[in-house]
Amino acid sequence: MRNYIPDFYAKNIYIIPNDFYKNHHFSILFVDLDNTLDSYLCETPSKKALDLVNELKSIGIKIFIISNNHYERVKKYASVLEVEYLYKSGKPFGKKINQFIDDKKLNRDNILLIGDQLITDIRTSKRIKVKSLLTDKLVKEDQWTTRFNRIADTIIRNRLRKKNILSSKEVK
Repeated sequence: MRNYIPDFYAKNIYIIPNDFYKNHHFSILFVDLDNTLDSYLCETPSKKALDLVNELKSIGIKIFIISNNHYERVKKYASVLEVEYLYKSGKPFGKKINQFIDDKKLNRDNILLIGDQLITDIRTSKRIKVKSLLTDKLVKEDQWTTRFNRIADTIIRNRLRKKNILSSKEVK
């Protein structure tokens, strides 16, 4: 279970106060795309996503989209946001992301990985040794490839909720 316990929890990425990042010395965000920033049905960023990313950039936070989705999907979305990205990232395995961190010469102490899945996002954060923030999924629908993970995710989330672990990690 410990491999699936996030460092922080928020209902969604849009309610996290900007000072949270500064107070915890996070200057780099690795953000999952589908169901964290937007629905997988959104080909380009929503106004909400654009506004959030622009606001975070304005306070000195560097955003990277880290997604398991394919090149065309991630590139199209990230280019509108004008952020760097890693597609087919291999979550929950850390090899490709670790290489990305090394290539970019990023300081792991300043990285926060934000995502909506315990099985991929939170497990990855443990493997690459960075802090994590779990969100709920933004919309009901999922890609078919994600539906299988959601079964295990639901079971683990229910256990974490029963033990008040998520509520104890909630960003306020």
